Amino acid sequence: MIAFELNEEQRLFQKTAHDFAAKELRPLALECDASHGYPPELIKKGHEAGLISFRYPEEYGGAGVEDQVSWALVREELAWGCAGLTIAMLASNLAATPILHMGTGDQKQKYLTRLCDPERAVLAAMGMTEPDAGSDVTAIRTTAVRKGDHYLLNGRKTFITNGGIADITVVYARMAGSKGLEGMTAFIIDGRPQGLTMGKVEEKMGIRASHTAELILEDVAVPIEDRLGQEGQAFLLSMRMFDESRIMVAALAIGIARAAYEIGREYAAQRSQFGRTLNKFQGVSFKLAEMATRIDAARLLTWRAGWLATEGKRMTKHSAMAKFYAGETANWVCDQAIQILGGYGYMTEYLVEKLYRDARVFRIFEGTSEIMQLVISRELYRP
Repeated sequence: MIAFELNEEQRLFQKTAHDFAAKELRPLALECDASHGYPPELIKKGHEAGLISFRYPEEYGGAGVEDQVSWALVREELAWGCAGLTIAMLASNLAATPILHMGTGDQKQKYLTRLCDPERAVLAAMGMTEPDAGSDVTAIRTTAVRKGDHYLLNGRKTFITNGGIADITVVYARMAGSKGLEGMTAFIIDGRPQGLTMGKVEEKMGIRASHTAELILEDVAVPIEDRLGQEGQAFLLSMRMFDESRIMVAALAIGIARAAYEIGREYAAQRSQFGRTLNKFQGVSFKLAEMATRIDAARLLTWRAGWLATEGKRMTKHSAMAKFYAGETANWVCDQAIQILGGYGYMTEYLVEKLYRDARVFRIFEGTSEIMQLVISRELYRP
């Protein structure tokens, strides 16, 4: 049975997230973008609103909400407020996901309870991308060598959200001497041990409120009990994690697109030229019609992928479709919104200029648009 009406719980999450975004994110969006930072109390506020750890099991301090459509609804609303601040708030969830999927009971108890604690406001980071390993994760060079009751990790990670400031860091490495996906292993780094340092802090085009930096590992000692899964199994165990994260990234892109569309729609209804408002001109009204249509299509793709994920069904193709289309839509919609606003849209004092910059990365991270097309095309021939 196909249904398009949100249930009561989903509507509550949507409203809670929107109210939080309108009060805590949107008013700070331009200021935090300019300062390349966020208020230190933001993470705690997000926890108190129930918007950070609600997806995690109750035994670790979460709310046990498994419905991934609800997750998507929250992310869309928050990104409507500010994508950079949203990523600052929720980046820890990306690192927590492999712990949730691959961790032992003891690992989940040790780390997820900390990540769910609003008083501690713990930050986590995911260390996968490297200077020569972006879309091609088989090119990861960070190595892990077993030394008695621990491993020594050496390598360099790049473009890491919360890199160097995180309290918990999940790092993907390969066992020394292995090639390709063989030997890919994940580790949890607790705190900031000797040998783990922050490299270059990146100056980004968009999502500036979130912290992004290099992560340098020089003989970082990780106890055996902090290895995630068995040696060499990390990539295979992470495949569903990638599918889930792409749904959430798609939802963020939709939030950006919707914010830009709403600004363009409002401006067109108020701005007069040649004796009538802009929305009375077919050239503008047709732009708005297509913006609304593309956003709705992206949202429906995302909801379908979220529903499939919640049901435990395979959604590799569907999450890739959602991420690909939502990312492309956000970029196109923001461009059209600037065109509607004209010179005002190009000025940094107006939010739509920031939205345009924020949108660009959604064609890149969590798999480029080209990689998404590759995934989709391969899935088309899957039995």
